[in-house]
Amino acid sequence: MLKAGIVGLPNVGKSTLFNAVTRTRKAQAANFPFCTIDPNVGMVTVPDRRLDVLSALSKSQKTVPAAIEIVDIAGLVKGASQGQGLGNQFLANIRETDAVVQVVRCFENPDIIHEMGSVDPIRDIEIINAELILSDLAALQKRMVSREKKAKSGDKEAKREVDLMERLIPHLDSGQPAITLEVPKEERPVLREFFLLSSKPTLFACNVAEEELASAQKDPDSHPMVSKVRAYAASHLGAGAVVISARIEEEMIDLAPEEAAAFLEDMGVTDSGVSNLIREVYALLGLRTYLTTGEKETRAWTIPAGAKCPQAAGVIHSDFERGFIAAEVVAFEDLVSLGSHAKAREAGKLRIEGKEYVVKDGDVMEFRFNV
Repeated sequence: MLKAGIVGLPNVGKSTLFNAVTRTRKAQAANFPFCTIDPNVGMVTVPDRRLDVLSALSKSQKTVPAAIEIVDIAGLVKGASQGQGLGNQFLANIRETDAVVQVVRCFENPDIIHEMGSVDPIRDIEIINAELILSDLAALQKRMVSREKKAKSGDKEAKREVDLMERLIPHLDSGQPAITLEVPKEERPVLREFFLLSSKPTLFACNVAEEELASAQKDPDSHPMVSKVRAYAASHLGAGAVVISARIEEEMIDLAPEEAAAFLEDMGVTDSGVSNLIREVYALLGLRTYLTTGEKETRAWTIPAGAKCPQAAGVIHSDFERGFIAAEVVAFEDLVSLGSHAKAREAGKLRIEGKEYVVKDGDVMEFRFNV
């Protein structure tokens, strides 16, 4: 299962956010640096309104959402790439993730210590990015020494690596993360083999004060800190940013859904931002969802973007992929508007697709197979 790591400087709200998205209190959240040492790992269900709609339509006995894995990683400090703080452990934990959620503190509170003595989200982002880049640079320079020898001896694979590193090292040395280097499609498998920290897709979570959430969600650019993060993320990393209030969401961990909804309504918002964050992380990981529905259950199945029918069928069971014949496919919107598979078939909206069909997010599917 693909997983995303929650990272950031100490005391920016990482562990509070982890508790919120996993609906647990596994991560210690305290007003001092390094209250998280060993990474906390949790499963997160992906909010998807389509499941409830389909479940009601099919009168399903149960509903099963998609899920991803989230890791709460120890806070990073300046000098982590040289082993400062919990630097080596922090960087090793990031290396094991597939995407990064960088939590950025966007609120003032004199009672909550900031590692740098003041609140400056762009400075914080640049500290973390610099440490990731420095770690990557050191790893590549070391790798270059061994690969250059092999390349000179005629090793074609080593030559491909050296060619890429000759462009990557100056790029990193100029302070730019690996993810911003344009790499031809044929070289991307080589890049993946380097396991670079700064090549991971990133999403920024702007953690705002409880009283600022409503206005910041309605107009993110009305919040000075959030506006700066959004602009920086887009221009420097081609990344997105979402607004959250980890503190509000944590307060709702033990509330029933209807109580949580009432709590948010009293604050003038419909969502603390965490549901949107989870959906954005799911997309960031390159994941898509297709759906199955019936009286027994309605379920969301996770596939990589671009998956074809047999691969999607194999997520349910390997026999489905091995013996794949065809798939009955109808778009979620069409099925709901028409009210049943039978009516979708009559209207020509239910299609039979073969092995080359690329599954779309929201397709409702039923597979035909023979083994």
